[in-house]
Amino acid sequence: MSAPTGSALKPDLSNWDPEIDATWDPKRAWGTLAITTYAMFIGFATWYVVSAVAPRLNDVGFGLEPQQLYWIVAVPGLSAGLLRMVFMFLPPILGSRTLVTLSSLLLLVPLLGWTFVVRDNSTPFWVLLALAFAAGVGGGTFSGFMPSTSYFFPKRLAGTALGLQAGLGNFGISFVQLITPWIVGFGLFGTAALAPEVDRDGGLVWLHNGGLVLVPWVLLAAAAAWIYIRRVPVTADFREQMDIFRLKHTWIQTTLYVMGFGLFSGLAAQTGLLINQLYGGFDGAPNALAFTFIGPALGAGVRAACGPLCDRFGGGIFTLIGAIGMLGGCVATLFFLAPTDVSQFWGFLTGILVIFFFSGLVNAGTFKQMPTIFSRRQAGGAIGWTASVAAFGPFFVGVLLSTIGVVPFFAWSTFLCAVCIALTWWYYVRRGAPVPS
Repeated sequence: MSAPTGSALKPDLSNWDPEIDATWDPKRAWGTLAITTYAMFIGFATWYVVSAVAPRLNDVGFGLEPQQLYWIVAVPGLSAGLLRMVFMFLPPILGSRTLVTLSSLLLLVPLLGWTFVVRDNSTPFWVLLALAFAAGVGGGTFSGFMPSTSYFFPKRLAGTALGLQAGLGNFGISFVQLITPWIVGFGLFGTAALAPEVDRDGGLVWLHNGGLVLVPWVLLAAAAAWIYIRRVPVTADFREQMDIFRLKHTWIQTTLYVMGFGLFSGLAAQTGLLINQLYGGFDGAPNALAFTFIGPALGAGVRAACGPLCDRFGGGIFTLIGAIGMLGGCVATLFFLAPTDVSQFWGFLTGILVIFFFSGLVNAGTFKQMPTIFSRRQAGGAIGWTASVAAFGPFFVGVLLSTIGVVPFFAWSTFLCAVCIALTWWYYVRRGAPVPS
């Protein structure tokens, strides 16, 4: 008969091992998950606040060119990818408590920055780019939070825990895109000193609320992390963590996650601009801001819901089904990229939503696979690395759309999905899950 859960766990958690009931505290694990998920939710909202604010910049007199707007929205993806390559090494170095607290406080830089720059339409373009880059810290934290969370749960619950954290955290994207069009319509309580901006029609708009509304919630996340979260005994220096790059499955999982989260995050940032570009010239054109939040919310919900299913049936089959579904969505969308009538918008939207839906399956599946394939410490590094590369999605999707064009981009995406279907079938479905490295 096994010892009761947590019966041998030391108060400082120095002998923490979630694979042994006697040295694991599920209450501590789920409490940590709740706080880090909340912090990730606010981080993702900060990451995408630029995509929610940018479409309104010209309304308040900025006079930016379409290519400049694409770059402003794309740059947070560039910075998130770069910052994730730093954050991925931090969990075993800093520990969960310090990592989550400091990461949350860093979000104040872009949030307060965007609060004030939107009030001055003479702000240089390079300043807007710099603050867009700073917003990427909200996406960068993912590669610190997710590996850190993986330390708290046994492998049998990894899919559920990581699926919930990533899925619910991803809701921050749709949250900020949904709330911003509403929150900029009035002054927030206690901010009367910040006069509203004036739009091109002479109306009042509180565009600065897009960043300001998140500030108190950032402070709450930092306080909760510092008070509750503790460090567990997973340590490694920079050199030790580099061993994941010698493993074949690191690169396969990276490719799969680029398809799943790279396309998810890229389309989440660019869908509003795509709607305006493709359908904005028609009479009765759709309101882009009314639709941009739907896809990210759908994909995030599917990802969260699939975590327990991946624990039960394995991540490989969900990755395969998701890749097939994403390929179908990309092919369907190709038929609506040169519209001749505004009614074709609904076909375009359906194709986009199919991509978002099945991306949730891919993202849940891969994050179940990695704790299964790798050792505990290596799994944290692999999660951080794959998330780092996929976080470039908003940047590369924006660059590709503005350079090669919309149709070639979706054709390229279709090819990527086909490659990932082949990889998943060959390595994870036909052969079954590999033995941990």
